Amino acid sequence: MDSPVPRSREIDTDSDLVGRIRGRDDTAMTALFARHSRLVYSVAFRVLRHPDLAEDVLQEVFMQLWNNPLEAVKADRSLSAFLAVMTRNKCIDHLRRQKVTVNTDDVQLASTFNLVESSEQRVLLERVRRETLEMPIEQRSCLEMAFFEGLTHTEIAERTGEPLGTIKTRIRAALQRLERSFNT
Repeated sequence: MDSPVPRSREIDTDSDLVGRIRGRDDTAMTALFARHSRLVYSVAFRVLRHPDLAEDVLQEVFMQLWNNPLEAVKADRSLSAFLAVMTRNKCIDHLRRQKVTVNTDDVQLASTFNLVESSEQRVLLERVRRETLEMPIEQRSCLEMAFFEGLTHTEIAERTGEPLGTIKTRIRAALQRLERSFNT
């Protein structure tokens, strides 16, 4: 009686090895890793462009294969194609997580806003406001209509019923008062 010839592990097909992985055969996992790890690593490195991250993805892909070998069996393609797609997807997940975990404190934004200039403008506006509140009401209202409402001297004269010369004099007097207060 002839003894059965032991089957060589190197000629096992990918399907045979995946089937054995379902039975938790770690030698089958070792054989698949030896056969496909170079492909998985190269895909991961091509996408991530970082050796440490590519190694992490390599480990994740084979851990997923070990934990869920049925997923590989259900795939309607070769194991190498299945692993390449899985690797690509895991790489994309890594890239998405990296973008989300960027510390916003480290991000520097370019801004045209000048804080010093803004502060100086605020101080000047406050001085103008104080000075205009101390003006006679006629001067202040003419100045406000001219600068804040954009009315012409003629339109102010029509609105107030005052002569055009009076309006021009009030606005000029208000502007001279502001100028004197800023020159002192």
